[in-house]
Amino acid sequence: MIHFPDKERYSWDDLLQIVRDLRSPEGCPWDRVQTHASIRRNFLEETYEALDAIDHDDADNMREELGDVLLQVALHAQMEQERGRFDMSDVVDAVSRKLLYRHPHVFGGAETAANSEQALSNWEERKRKEKGFERVSDAIEAVPHTLPALWRAEKVQKKAAKAGFDWAEVSHALEKVQEEVGELREALELGETDGVREEAGDVLFAAVSVLRMCGLDPEDALHRTCDKFERRFRGVEETADKPLSEYTEAELVALWKQAKQAEHH
Repeated sequence: MIHFPDKERYSWDDLLQIVRDLRSPEGCPWDRVQTHASIRRNFLEETYEALDAIDHDDADNMREELGDVLLQVALHAQMEQERGRFDMSDVVDAVSRKLLYRHPHVFGGAETAANSEQALSNWEERKRKEKGFERVSDAIEAVPHTLPALWRAEKVQKKAAKAGFDWAEVSHALEKVQEEVGELREALELGETDGVREEAGDVLFAAVSVLRMCGLDPEDALHRTCDKFERRFRGVEETADKPLSEYTEAELVALWKQAKQAEHH
């Protein structure tokens, strides 16, 4: 049993010590056996829960969920300290140095930034030099493959667009969506699974181009559509007088249209 002192308010150093204690031989059996891989999903889930609290502007939940994200950082850093590769102080040092280097317009560099766009440009230029990117393709390849696919597509397209590889008008991007839908239809008619997957991916990628050029977040757009579907599906269920599986497709479409009209009214 480890005795940890009761305090009126715990500090950053207390959190790190608690994590060290949890991972120690006298600590928690569950915490001791965790690895980077075993808690990888926890990191993602805690991050999404924090984002949900932010979206709802819920201060109490934000405080709790941001703490859970911080715990994940502390756990991963502690695992690396046990391996002798780095510790939390190294993490803090690295991010501090990054912030100082990538904000030359704030911390004494020659660059200036009259607005947020110029500040972001400074950041990206310093990042390119820091990472040693020689080509745009290097920056594109560096976009994390673990990002949600729509966000990854958006970031890849933005980097290509900065090099001049982009549609001249959003209408051209929309035409590309229509072209890809036609190719998806052909793949479906051929019944080729690989072809359907490839062409469906092309449709989504092209749709991201349209949203990006309109200044819209593709993830946000799809989330809003999911929310809309959820509301309308509830309306369909509430209107139905028998199990949905017993309706014909035409009847289900009619119920959907009714729910859509009710929502608008």
